[in-house]
Amino acid sequence: MLTNPVTRRRALQSGTLLLGTLAGCSTDQDPQSPTESEPADGGDDPFADLQLRGELLAEGFTSPVAAVVPEPDRVFVADQTGQVHLVDDGDQQPEPFIDVSDRLVELSGVTEQGLLGIVFHPDYPDDDRVFVRYSAPPRSNTPDDFSHTFVLSSFRTDADGGAADPDSETTLLEIPEPQANHNAGAITFGPDGYLYVSVGDGGGGSDQGTGHVEDWYDATAGGNGQDVTENLLGSILRIDVDVDADDNGGGEDRNYAIPDDNPLVGADGLDEHYAWGFRNPWRMSFGPDGRLFAADVGQNAYEEVDVVERGGNYGWNVREGTHCFEADSCPDETPDGDPLVDPIVEYPHDGGGVSGVSVTGGYLYDGDAIPSLQGTYVFADWQADGELFVARERSEGLWPVTAVPVEDVGPFVPTFGRDAAGELLVCTSEEAGVSGSSGAVYRLQSA
Repeated sequence: MLTNPVTRRRALQSGTLLLGTLAGCSTDQDPQSPTESEPADGGDDPFADLQLRGELLAEGFTSPVAAVVPEPDRVFVADQTGQVHLVDDGDQQPEPFIDVSDRLVELSGVTEQGLLGIVFHPDYPDDDRVFVRYSAPPRSNTPDDFSHTFVLSSFRTDADGGAADPDSETTLLEIPEPQANHNAGAITFGPDGYLYVSVGDGGGGSDQGTGHVEDWYDATAGGNGQDVTENLLGSILRIDVDVDADDNGGGEDRNYAIPDDNPLVGADGLDEHYAWGFRNPWRMSFGPDGRLFAADVGQNAYEEVDVVERGGNYGWNVREGTHCFEADSCPDETPDGDPLVDPIVEYPHDGGGVSGVSVTGGYLYDGDAIPSLQGTYVFADWQADGELFVARERSEGLWPVTAVPVEDVGPFVPTFGRDAAGELLVCTSEEAGVSGSSGAVYRLQSA
């Protein structure tokens, strides 16, 4: 386990080539001055002596990318290879729940394709639908030179709450994906009952190339992150899965409706967009206060976490974090006067203090097991190597971030979960890619 900061930074730097798929393609841009962590009140770091550990819940997965708890003591774990497993708390032997591996593109190595998200309807089990996001081979509406198709579907579960029926699939969204990477994939229900869907910019480097459209910003070519009219890429979407479009007066043949207060309803743009300007929002979650947190993977210099608001533009590919991307200067608003929203958290790929290569979003902690974490945002870098990150809220500017040692978990952290009591689950793996069976799920505890 690497806990020495210098050793860890060297390990992260040596892993950059391996992580080219997840963290992005390299460019000639040099990282700018790193953002150093500092206590919010100017005093001592309250987490300087904090150590965490993982209490094993289940193991034997390949690459666990989602852990959801629709009912107390029942944890559903989505494996990137296409399987969803049910873990009854206290029983470390997972049970099969649904397998969609026969609907996926071929997976190998370090990949961002596969089964990427799962969430149950808020009224489960009265509403027995489970929603699944996966990468399918190209479908009929996918251009010939595109990589694959983004699919969002729902399935029905058995009446007794057992396995889901693989033949009950209802497709909600199909989005053509030009490249194999930057697929995001997190799905979650908000306090408003609507389904939020994270969508990456379509892959490649710099939000450019095949499948990337022109936008308003001339300093860099492309891209989908700054466009809301041509496609649904580079955004977080919001849809109503409880009403068909026809029932909502939409006159569309689709299995969802558009919330009336989505920001582009009646304006220029596709109505599904809720917020945009994202590169690869890898994991998102709602806090107990209703705020939506999304971690956006940077290209080769900075990682960021955003608090997502309706109609917000989060800057990609004008900016990477708070820094101009591939330009000496850049605007802080669009030509229409809409601001480019700053992240709440930023850390560099190389530099002093907290650093890493690819952010993994977590949760605003509201459990009781670790009192010192109350009200903090707990997250990680994908190549965690024995550390998790804790960000403390401040009224303005970037939130200070502390790296906290964590014992008994694997070196890679693809996702977090939260149980019914508000305690955090950490999904880890010993392998960087989709191979082996070293994936495991832990409940976070004080060491």
